[in-house]
Amino acid sequence: MNYTNMYQALRKILDKDEQIDYAMSGETAAHIEMWSALYKDKAPWLDSNTQSAGIAAAVAGEIARLTVLEVKSEVSGSAKASYIDKIYQRVIENLRIQVEYADAKGSLIFKPYVTANGISIQYIQADNFFPLEFDTETITKCAFLDQFRRDNEIYSRIEIHTLKDGLLNIRNRAFVSRTEGLIGTEIPVNSVPKWSELVQEITFSGTEKLPFGYFRVPLGNNQDSGSPLGTSTFSRAVKHIREADKRYSQINWEYESKESAVHIAQSLLKRDQSTGEPVYPAGKKRLYRAIEYNTGATDKPFMDTFSPDIRDTSYFNGWNHLMRMIEFDCNLAYGTISDPNNTDKTAEEIKASKQRSYSFVQSCQTALQHALEDLVDAIAFWCDIYQLCPSGTYQTSFDWDDSIVTDVESERQSDRLDVSMGAMPLWEYRMKWYGETEEQAKAAVQKPEETVIE
Repeated sequence: MNYTNMYQALRKILDKDEQIDYAMSGETAAHIEMWSALYKDKAPWLDSNTQSAGIAAAVAGEIARLTVLEVKSEVSGSAKASYIDKIYQRVIENLRIQVEYADAKGSLIFKPYVTANGISIQYIQADNFFPLEFDTETITKCAFLDQFRRDNEIYSRIEIHTLKDGLLNIRNRAFVSRTEGLIGTEIPVNSVPKWSELVQEITFSGTEKLPFGYFRVPLGNNQDSGSPLGTSTFSRAVKHIREADKRYSQINWEYESKESAVHIAQSLLKRDQSTGEPVYPAGKKRLYRAIEYNTGATDKPFMDTFSPDIRDTSYFNGWNHLMRMIEFDCNLAYGTISDPNNTDKTAEEIKASKQRSYSFVQSCQTALQHALEDLVDAIAFWCDIYQLCPSGTYQTSFDWDDSIVTDVESERQSDRLDVSMGAMPLWEYRMKWYGETEEQAKAAVQKPEETVIE
């Protein structure tokens, strides 16, 4: 069942016995479904004549790379922190891939759950969960979908988390259907072997937030400004991506249609006696195109070379222009997916595009850090509930490697100017850029220069 249909089916079920102020609309669900299709190279405009250039996946992957490159994060402070950190480091190892999925579809949930071996983490992409209610930017009610097929039956489980007045309520509802696109009839959760150990409902007290980390791409939703949900990193570039796919297909056809060939009269070719098919010189069927050439009642021997000029320059100029527009739409610096050697942008425009990219990546890092901190708190919550480790305090630290989001060379040049005008001590400059201690830097500054005698 696609995401939009599942959302509508979910609303019909919940509306029977609950009053919900839905945070997401059918329009938002349709956008998530479309972003997912673009990421998977299944855009609605693709057909036999229009192929995907893979731009959506490239944009999401590049922003994810910039966001998490060289990130270092750990949980420390006690034996409990060490237990949590072992689980947490597995998340950090897989972070780039999961952030790419979030960048493509607008959001992602890091959801810990208890197993016989401890705690595992489930990564739930935007088209597999439904944020139902928010308190400003914090989810207070959320539904998760788990679905599988067995023989001719489709089983669906909806897990609903609700936070109200410090109480966390978790409910599981199961359904079975024989028809694709319908959620079907409700059945007891424990009647399905896969879910036999799940309780139908449980409540915990003294909680301040739902036990998961929610990462949303920090972009405004220009299609639904009232929605608190995240949007895809390429959400504002959909029209240009569509045009780029068309241009990409035109370029491919230009090369294919202008492929060199030799037009040769069929009368000049021998025939395979067993199949009756023409036998081409040197077996090069791709090079030769057999044609009928008649002048009056008899064939005239004919051979002609087909080798027209390829209009690649015009096409690639148009393609590169589209790539620049997509870079602007997606907060990427010029030259990230376009030709970096193209000089039709001024130095100031390129500098501004880099600063725009740095700023967006930094916002993504901040949003991701909040989600990971909430994930750590969620792991600690389940550790306390099931007494999986000793009690204790914990702190989560982050090092995002500022060189990824800072124009290092510009900052260094600025510090050099400060030193030259006396606004910054030379020893402080050495500490910052040479990694020296204060004592080492001051000693180096005070050391007289050696005179070289030739």
